[in-house]
Amino acid sequence: MIGRLNHVAIAVPDLEAAADQYRNALGANVGPAQDEPDHGVTVIFIELPNTKIELLYPLGDDSPIQGFLDKNPSGGIHHICYEVEDIIAARDHLKSTGARVLGTGEPKIGAHGKPVLFLHPKDFNGALVELEQV
Repeated sequence: MIGRLNHVAIAVPDLEAAADQYRNALGANVGPAQDEPDHGVTVIFIELPNTKIELLYPLGDDSPIQGFLDKNPSGGIHHICYEVEDIIAARDHLKSTGARVLGTGEPKIGAHGKPVLFLHPKDFNGALVELEQV
């Protein structure tokens, strides 16, 4: 059901400093910052030959990333994202196995302009999982 790894998301306390570190220290191709108000984040994608890194920074007072940073002031890995062909079929299959889909269970449009869902970390060995329809 799952396809390739789409990205690994890292919550950061300073978005520009993190972007500069990837750009200058690692020589990575760093994209522009983009606000995602529906998700309460500002993101920057770092393009790698085989996947992406997504830097996450809080946007607004009710950002879920702020809560993560309150618990992890230095930042850290927030979630991993896998691609799926059909997000509704994937959701229905996962729910039939007992996995919990976060939110309403209906896909939202993610930072790539594609439908996404998040799965409860307690159902996946402590890792928050995002599914993105390709």
